[in-house]
Amino acid sequence: MRVGLSWLREHVDLPADLSAEALEAALVGLGIEVDSIVDLRATVNGPLVVGRVLTVEELTGFKKPIRFCTVDVGDANGTGAPQEIVCGASNFAPGDLVVVILPGGVLPGGFEIGARKTYGHMSAGMITSARELGLGEDHAGIIVLPPDTAERPGQDARPVVGLDDVVVEVEITPDRGYAMSVRGIARELGLALGVPFHDPALAGAPGATEEPAYPVDVRDPVGCDRFAARAVRGVDPTAVTPAFIVRRLTQAGIRTISLPVDITNYLMLEFGQPMHAFDLDRLRGPLVVRRAAPGEKLTTLDGVARTLDAEDMVICDDTGPISLAAVMGGETSEVHPGTTDVLFEAAHWDPVMVGRTARRHKLFSEAAKRWERGVDPALPLVALRRAVELMTAHGGGTVGDEILDFDAVRPRGPVEMAVDLPTRRVGVAYEPARVVGLLEAVGCTVTVNGERISAVPPTWRPDLTDPADLVEEVVRLDGYDKVPGRLPLAPAGRGLTDAQRRRRSVARALAETGHVEVLSYPFVGTPALDALGVPDDDPRRDLVKLANPLSDEEPFLRTTLLPPLLATLRRNVGRGARDLALYEVGVVFRGRGAGAPPVMGVDDRPSVSVFAAADAVVPEQPWHVAVVLAGEQESAGWWGGGRPASWADAVEAARTVLDTAGIPDERVTVRSAAVAPWHPGRCAEIAVDGVVVGWAGELHPGVVAALDLPKRTAAAELDLDALPAAPVTPAPRVSGFPPALIDVALVVGTGVPAAEVQAAIVAGAGDLLESVRLFDVYASEQLGEGRKSLAYKLTFRAPDRTLTVEEAVAARDAAVAEAANRFGATLRGA
Repeated sequence: MRVGLSWLREHVDLPADLSAEALEAALVGLGIEVDSIVDLRATVNGPLVVGRVLTVEELTGFKKPIRFCTVDVGDANGTGAPQEIVCGASNFAPGDLVVVILPGGVLPGGFEIGARKTYGHMSAGMITSARELGLGEDHAGIIVLPPDTAERPGQDARPVVGLDDVVVEVEITPDRGYAMSVRGIARELGLALGVPFHDPALAGAPGATEEPAYPVDVRDPVGCDRFAARAVRGVDPTAVTPAFIVRRLTQAGIRTISLPVDITNYLMLEFGQPMHAFDLDRLRGPLVVRRAAPGEKLTTLDGVARTLDAEDMVICDDTGPISLAAVMGGETSEVHPGTTDVLFEAAHWDPVMVGRTARRHKLFSEAAKRWERGVDPALPLVALRRAVELMTAHGGGTVGDEILDFDAVRPRGPVEMAVDLPTRRVGVAYEPARVVGLLEAVGCTVTVNGERISAVPPTWRPDLTDPADLVEEVVRLDGYDKVPGRLPLAPAGRGLTDAQRRRRSVARALAETGHVEVLSYPFVGTPALDALGVPDDDPRRDLVKLANPLSDEEPFLRTTLLPPLLATLRRNVGRGARDLALYEVGVVFRGRGAGAPPVMGVDDRPSVSVFAAADAVVPEQPWHVAVVLAGEQESAGWWGGGRPASWADAVEAARTVLDTAGIPDERVTVRSAAVAPWHPGRCAEIAVDGVVVGWAGELHPGVVAALDLPKRTAAAELDLDALPAAPVTPAPRVSGFPPALIDVALVVGTGVPAAEVQAAIVAGAGDLLESVRLFDVYASEQLGEGRKSLAYKLTFRAPDRTLTVEEAVAARDAAVAEAANRFGATLRGA
C-alpha cells in the first residue's frame, strides 16, 4: 500500500522533523515491512507544469492512436506560445487541464525530455501519466486534472499531483488487514512513536431508520453479516473529483474514474472499508444478497463475463446478479457519466469466502485484498456518513433521511491467558501492569482476575483469537529488539540421524552418477494415476485430499513420486532438452482413513489420548527416491555411437541407491515383475532380504503415449524407509597377490534372471571369487529357441598366495556346476 505522509499527519501527530530513517524504523519495529520511502520532490527534475489543452488533431495512418496537441503552458516555456506535443493517450479533450513536462525536464529513471520530430510533427515535451511520474502503475491514460486545480496554466504541477509529498509504501502481511488503510498505519505510528492518534471512525454516525434507504434482503448472514446503505439524490453528473482526492488516489496508484467511484476508493484507503456505488435509476426491484446459483452469469466492471460458483456471494435485483460481492461490481448497475441518484453501500463479508472467490475468478481487486485479510465490521455506517458528506460537498444533491443497516455481527468473545504467559514464552520479564497497558494500547478491553487476564479484542483486529496472538502483541509493542537473541544449546551426541545421512548420501550418489535433482510440488490428481495405469485396488489409490488445495485439478497428496517427476521430464523435453536423467528424494503420503482429527487448542499441551487420536489421522509419510531417464545415456561423438537410456539404466540407478544405503549385493534380489506403470516385459522388482522395496524398468508404451513422453522412457522408484539398516561392514583385506581373470559364457533359458545365475556363480565359486560382472547377453538361432547366453567376467584372488591355474579353473568349474545344478546352465561352446 502507498500513502502520502501528509495524509497520515491528518490522523496522527507526527513530529515535524521526522526523518525517513526514523519513520522506517518505527514501522519495521512493529512488524510492518517497508518497501520504500520516497521523497517525491526529488523524483522529477526540471519544468513540470499545469497545461490546458487547446487543440487536438487526430493523426491517421499509424498502428495506434496518435494525437497532435497544442497546450497552453503560460510563460513556463519562455515564449508564452502554445506548446506543440505529440501524445498517444486519448482520455482527454480540448479544455482539459493536464500535467506537462517541458524540454529539459527529467522523469524518474533518468528519462530526459527534449524536442524532437515524431510522427511527422515536432513534439516539445510530454503530457504525462501517473506511471511516468512515478506516482503509481496506471498507464491507461494521462492525468486529467479537475478544472479548479490551477489558477493559471504554467504554474508548478508538483503540489497539484502530490509531488511535494513523501510517499511510504508498505507490504502488509495477511494477518494485518487493518494496516491496509491510512487509519491503520496512523494508529501503528502513534503506538510506535508515542504520539496522539486521532481515529476518524470515532466521529460516529446515525443509525438505521425504520424505513431503509433501499429494500434489501440478506439471505446468507454467514457470508454477509452486515449490510448498510445510504442514498444521495440529485447529484450533479458533471461534478469532478476534488484535487485532494485525485492527488491521494494517484499517489496510491488508483486511477480516478468519477466522483462517486473516487469517493468509495478514497474511503477504502482512508478507513480500510471497501464500498460500492450503485446507480439508483438502474436498479430493478429490491436488492437480494445471497449465494450464487451454479452456472449463473455476471459481467463485471472489467468487461469479463464470469460464470459463478455456488460459493460466490452476489448482490441481485430483479434482473439477476448485478455485483460479485466484495470483489467487483457489475456493468448493469455501475455509476455512469449521467448518474444523478447514487446508492452508497458498505457491508461486511466473510473473509474466507472472498479469498476463495477472488482466486477462483483470478480477480484480485483492492477490495478483495482487504476483505480476505479482515475488515472492521464497525465501519459501515461511519464510512457511509463520510461518503455522503463528500458527495454533497463536491457533487451537490440531497442526502436521504433513510438509512439501511442489517447487522448480524456477533460480538467478540474474550481471550483469556495467564498474565505471565508473555514472560514464559519470550524470556523477557514483563510486569503485569505492562502487559495490561500494552494490550489496552492495541485496543483490547482488559479485565484482570488474579493471575489471569481476559482481553476482548477490538473490532479492527480479527486476527487476535488466541493467547499466542496476545503474547505476540505484547512483544511487538514492547519491542522485538528487547528479546534476547540466544540460541538453545544443542544436546551432546545429536547430529544427523541414520535416515538423514542415508537420504543425503543417496542424493549425492545419484548426482555424482550424472542425474539431476528436482523438487516437485507434492500434489496430484486422479487423472495422473489414470495415465500411469494404476489399478483401482492399488494402495497408491488411497489418496489424502487437501481441505484447501492450490488447484482443483490436483487436490490430493502424492502416493508416488512418479507423476510430478514425469511431468517435469515432459516439461523439459518440451523446452528442447533431449537427454535427461532426473531424480527426486521426497515423501509420499499414505492415507489411514481414520476420520476427522480432534480439535486442539493452543493454550495448553493436548492430552495423551487427544494427541494419539490426532496422530492416528496423520497420513504415513515414508521417504522415496525416484529416477526417470530419457534420451541418450552415453553421448555419441568421434569416439563412436552413443547409447540410449534403457530399462537396465533404471535398474542400475536402483542398485546405486541400494549400494549407497549400505545393502550388500548378496541381500538384493532383482527379478522380473509386472507392475504399473512399467512395461510388463521390462520391469524389475527390487527386493532386499525377500521384501520388495521398489521397481525399475521401462515405462509401458501406453503410459508413454498418455503422458506424451519420449519413447522407451525408463524409471525407478524405491522406498528408502523400507530399507533395513546397513550392517556393520568390516574393513576389506587387500591382497597383494595378482588376480586370475576368467570369462564364462553360460547358456540358460530366456526366462532365467541373470541376477539369479550370478548368485549361483557366487555360491559355487567359494571364497576365492573376488568379483563377478555380467558383460554380455546374447541370443541366436544357433543357441536354440528359448535360450540365451550370459557372459560373466570372474576375478579370483587368494589373500595369501598366487593362485595356480588349476586352482582358478577348479573354482570356475565349481561355479559353473552350481549354475548347472540350479538352472541347467551349460558352457557356451562346450
